[in-house]
Amino acid sequence: MKPIHTLHCAGFINIDCGWKNSSSYTDNALNMQYSFDGGFVEGGLNHEISPEFMVGAANDQQKTLRSFPDGSRNCYTLPSTVGKKYLLRAMFTYGNYDRLNKTLDGSMFLFGLHIGVNFWQAVNLTNMDPSLTVFKEVLSIAPGNSVSVCLINFGSGTPFVSALELRPLEDGMYPFLSSSVSVSYLRRIRFGNNTDFITRYPTDNYDRFWESWDFTLYPWISLSTNTTVDRQQSIDGFQVPQVILQKATTIDTNYSFMRITVSVDPNLDVRSLELLPIFHFAEITSDSAKRKFDISSGSDLLFQDVSPLPMRVDSMYPTNRFLTNRFLSGTNLTYFSLDKTASSALPPLINAFEMYSLVRMDELSTDSNDVYYMKQIKMHYNLTRISWNGDPCSPREYSWEDLTCDYSKSNQNPRIVTVNLSTSKLAGGIAVSFMNMVSLENLDLSHNNLTGAIPDYQLNSLKVLNLSNNQLTGPIPDYILQRSNAGLLDLRLEGNPLCSKVKGAYCSNKKRNILTAVIVSVVLVSILVVICILWKLYCKGKSGYREDYAMYEEETPLHIDIKRFTYAELKLITNNFQSIIGKGGFGIVYHGILDNGNEVAVKVLMETSLAESTDFLPEVQTLSKVHHKNLVTLEGYCQNKKCLALVYDFMPRGNLQQLLRGGFSLTFLSGIVDLGNDDSLNWEQRTHIALDAAQGPYFRLEYLHESCTPSIVHRDVKTPNILLDKNLVGIISDFGLSRAFNDAHTHISTVAAGTVGYLDPEYHATFQLTVKTDVYSFGIVLLEIITGRPPVCMDPQTVHLPNWVRQKIAKGSIHDIVDKRLLDQYDVNALQGVVDLAMNCVESAAIDRPTMTEVVSRLKVLLPAVPSKKQSVSASPQCRNSMGTEIPRQFQLMIGGGNNEGGSPQPDYTGRMSEMSLLSGR
Repeated sequence: MKPIHTLHCAGFINIDCGWKNSSSYTDNALNMQYSFDGGFVEGGLNHEISPEFMVGAANDQQKTLRSFPDGSRNCYTLPSTVGKKYLLRAMFTYGNYDRLNKTLDGSMFLFGLHIGVNFWQAVNLTNMDPSLTVFKEVLSIAPGNSVSVCLINFGSGTPFVSALELRPLEDGMYPFLSSSVSVSYLRRIRFGNNTDFITRYPTDNYDRFWESWDFTLYPWISLSTNTTVDRQQSIDGFQVPQVILQKATTIDTNYSFMRITVSVDPNLDVRSLELLPIFHFAEITSDSAKRKFDISSGSDLLFQDVSPLPMRVDSMYPTNRFLTNRFLSGTNLTYFSLDKTASSALPPLINAFEMYSLVRMDELSTDSNDVYYMKQIKMHYNLTRISWNGDPCSPREYSWEDLTCDYSKSNQNPRIVTVNLSTSKLAGGIAVSFMNMVSLENLDLSHNNLTGAIPDYQLNSLKVLNLSNNQLTGPIPDYILQRSNAGLLDLRLEGNPLCSKVKGAYCSNKKRNILTAVIVSVVLVSILVVICILWKLYCKGKSGYREDYAMYEEETPLHIDIKRFTYAELKLITNNFQSIIGKGGFGIVYHGILDNGNEVAVKVLMETSLAESTDFLPEVQTLSKVHHKNLVTLEGYCQNKKCLALVYDFMPRGNLQQLLRGGFSLTFLSGIVDLGNDDSLNWEQRTHIALDAAQGPYFRLEYLHESCTPSIVHRDVKTPNILLDKNLVGIISDFGLSRAFNDAHTHISTVAAGTVGYLDPEYHATFQLTVKTDVYSFGIVLLEIITGRPPVCMDPQTVHLPNWVRQKIAKGSIHDIVDKRLLDQYDVNALQGVVDLAMNCVESAAIDRPTMTEVVSRLKVLLPAVPSKKQSVSASPQCRNSMGTEIPRQFQLMIGGGNNEGGSPQPDYTGRMSEMSLLSGR
């Protein structure tokens, strides 16, 4: 048997997840010690992969796994040193362990990973060969004396893990790592001629995986040396193994540049992916000629005049920034070019390359003292609650049940303020750990079997202590009694033996019964008062419209070419304001019928709103000037000192927001008119409405921006303002906030106007209004059409819709954001295109957004006017590799021709892109 490597693996933690023997073993392939995982995790089930995959397993860890069918979060806790840098690797081999063939049954198989309390990456095994192993790596700094990796159940397959490996790094390595910045592995490549497909420990002291690049035929040239590459004269923050630095790849001198092309998982939102490439160079040739080249990412020059020194490593990466928006349009590919400079005698050279993506460590973990004491309490009472896994308070959506945490101080760790363990079958004494939690305000341990005395601790933060209905015998500490008597502590002890010895109010429920009676009485009286007030207001509103407002007509009409209605005419049109079809802060909308039989909607401002009706005149003036079939028609207005009103064409199908939320019905004098309760909008209907709202040359936003002189910015584009006629044709309304201006499509407002969720962040910050303000709002409308969700939603905490979409796609698939009422019936290609367009529209900077003309052009391609053939959400199987991605060309190198110095990229001499498929752990 080979000796076990021990020289550099001190501090290595190797865990075989699902291994059923509590003793360690030596892995025959890796020659490393692996341990049973029972001491690192709670819960879960042990499994072995299916027998047909056992023979092909490259190592023992692939043969077993632990699954977690229960709970939304399950965490492994690994020992660490606070402030120490680590490489953490998780491996996943499905192996059809459950005999359900989940990776190939056509359904989504996806779950998430957290590093501590922060999202790390998703594990997507959909349509993957069950025999393959996926691995994920993250480089991070330990926040305390433990590092946790948590498996998150997204509801798309049972999370599982086959192995976990923790590797300590030197303090000076990867200097960009910090408490707020970790990085997730994308690629790590060694160049030159190599015999091993994967290079790892013991060649690499830190057990990093280095993939070999196998292309050695002309014009690729492999270089090697036996001379030691010097590290002392450079800042070596990466400790690349010597044998890797002693090899390199270049190209024939007839060629001028090399290109490194990297693909990422198509389920990732590449627009939000922030990249960090690391290049390692060492001149290992004896040629005295000078080698000099530039390194660029797209059109961005990263490094200029790179000239590797002889036998000396030089590692380069963009400092103080990660690269964003680096992917080719419509693809998941990014590339880096190494271009020979005009003064260079030799083409570029490279020894090694690493590629990572940013993992933000923005979530703050629970205060370490609170965590410690809660774990002590958990052990003291042997509590086995499913949710009591990982961090108690963070992230909020996975916080422990029966706890309340204080998140009010955004720059401080959350604190536990409430613990409710009532009726939890607790036995024994009261754990002193409760009294050590200095932020605890409310502790409920009632209806248990606690015995003994109350711990004599001074906890000033405690406001409620409920120990009722236990077996406590006392005594009661003086400090507790003093706070109770002073009214600083609500102490409840009724139902305990100690109450037979004392007469305090804390041993009686009479006080609480009286208090409850008082509270109930106050609530009932308050309800009656509110009802009376509302009734008076209702009666006043009903009687107000019966008042004769004829005497209040304005003498001077507006100088516009549109009909002016009198108040008396409005009463006649609306049948004395009988049929209410809408309400808002502006007032009430009534259904009406003109003399010619046309139905209208009459928007009447309440009397209390007249003083603030600053949007009335702009809306009348705007709609009187623009006439368009997809702009709501303003039939007329009423200008009265006590009544302002706008008369529009009536839209019988309501507005887009109502239909996206599932339809509604309105009551008219003629009975009930059904406005969409039968079925929600299908994909074709939604996309055609989007066209109605944007497409030219006849449609609305482009028309307002480009065809009106001066240009008109609506400023309040949102789904409630897209009305729908009987044929579901989208009509735009509500121009009260619109503004017309010239001056290069720019206007400065003194205050930002619009609706929360739709408001352009740049406009909100600068008050600089442009046509791009409407583009941003239109992007939110597109996302609503796709998702069926409001622009600001609870999930479970408040989140803006674009951020929700980014998070969902990053964790899973684009299909996870689609409105479930579409029943997977939509054109997948059109869906992707609309999502891309919508996210382009909601870019933070206005300059990065398309114009409405560009939006129209893209919509015409994506959304043809004729119904498109529907396509199921199920995608065809894609080529995968075991790096956990779905890309057949994960890492590619291209070379450029000798006559294209600094020019456009060229394919290699065979006309094909060099390709590499990777199998980890083999």
